[in-house]
Amino acid sequence: MDTKKLRQKILDLAIRGKLVPQDPNDEPASVLLERIKAEKEQLIKDGKIKRSKKSASSDTSPYENVPFEIPENWAWCKPSDVFIINHRNNAEDTIEVGFVPMPLIKDGYHYQHSYESVLWKTVKTGYTHFTNGDFGLAKITPCFENRKSVIFNNLPNGIGAGTTELHILRPIMIDVKYVSYFYSSEEFISYGIKNFSGAVGQQRISKEVIEDFGFALPPQKEQNRIIEAVEKWFSIIDQLEQEQTDLKNAIKRAKSKILDLAIHGKLVPQDPNDEPAIDLLRRINPSFKPCDNAHYKNLPFEIPESWVWVKHNDILEISGGAQPGKSYFSSVQLPNYIRLYQIRDYGDTPIPVYIPIELASKQTRKGDILLARYGGSLGKVFIAEDGAYNVAMAKIIFRYEQPINKDYVYYYYLSDIYQNKLKEISRTAQAGFNSNDFNEMFFPLPPINEQKRVVLEIKKYSELLDNIIAEL
Repeated sequence: MDTKKLRQKILDLAIRGKLVPQDPNDEPASVLLERIKAEKEQLIKDGKIKRSKKSASSDTSPYENVPFEIPENWAWCKPSDVFIINHRNNAEDTIEVGFVPMPLIKDGYHYQHSYESVLWKTVKTGYTHFTNGDFGLAKITPCFENRKSVIFNNLPNGIGAGTTELHILRPIMIDVKYVSYFYSSEEFISYGIKNFSGAVGQQRISKEVIEDFGFALPPQKEQNRIIEAVEKWFSIIDQLEQEQTDLKNAIKRAKSKILDLAIHGKLVPQDPNDEPAIDLLRRINPSFKPCDNAHYKNLPFEIPESWVWVKHNDILEISGGAQPGKSYFSSVQLPNYIRLYQIRDYGDTPIPVYIPIELASKQTRKGDILLARYGGSLGKVFIAEDGAYNVAMAKIIFRYEQPINKDYVYYYYLSDIYQNKLKEISRTAQAGFNSNDFNEMFFPLPPINEQKRVVLEIKKYSELLDNIIAEL
């Protein structure tokens, strides 16, 4: 279930008058609109606000081609008639105001947000001012597209200030929660995106775009019913999202538990007919010494009799990546160029980079195991593609091919025995690791046939759990 789309559908039904039934006893929105206009005229007469150019120009309705149909007792109106837009208070310079920067504004699906604000002792000229109960709407990309908005509450001295990144709407006799639903709807967001202006990197929607898109005004009592219905449905969706989150966390824990059972020798039964791991190692290297003699007293845990503890670096080697200077990078594959893989290439937004093959000193083949060496990806394990790999990654090299299953090694690096070691040796994410950091790390090695059975069992459970995640 796409809960984000479900929220959007509810908002779109709400602003079309299709979420709750109409009540013929409600005061029509046309009457409410006249009362709003009268209140605004009084504010203008009292000198508290200025008459907007939109209101002064004409009273003729600009909505010959309305965005959508609304119920009979609703009314289309000009936003400049029912809102004070981008108001500037005549505040004293000594008043402390809360300044709310855009990064602290949350997405606009819920009507109320918590945020921290910094205090200014001076109200700066040219900044939009707002008070408790005003509605702030992002007007820059991508914040606008992501529906970032806020209903301001708990402002210092009841007044705040925002940069040119925000449009501020102060509704008159209209519940601000309904306002937030209207301006978070797909109908309005799509209209705003079509009317972005300015440079591609910092496009904006103008005040005129907000004013030109007609406001669908319900009767006051219906506004209350809409708010109650939206909050009820959003509360149910919140529960669904929490259940999804809880299930995803449970699946993550289940995967971790499966790996833990696997490296403890408890995921599949042992077969007495399997050749013990130590016998296979000694056939390959007669001088091989396991870690189960008196010299090793701090082995991590008990393993089955047919398994053997070995030092990580006795059977596996870590080879750090390399890359030439960026002047050699190409965004297209030229003749005799090879793909240089970076950590981001294993994420959702890969950016292809190619380098001359003679400068690709560290190459990998499809199926090789790569480890993230430092940074925010430290601890992640990747399956390589054909190409070269850069300094942020290390490739696993097998000292002995015969006694170790590559998939089993991959799952070993996903398990806690490796991940906990990283936490121990990496003081910071940027510190990362080198090959000698794993001299004293242990590897629980099962018989080769049991490794294969373990891998099959892990894959079976992983596929099942991944299917559950996909269904969400």
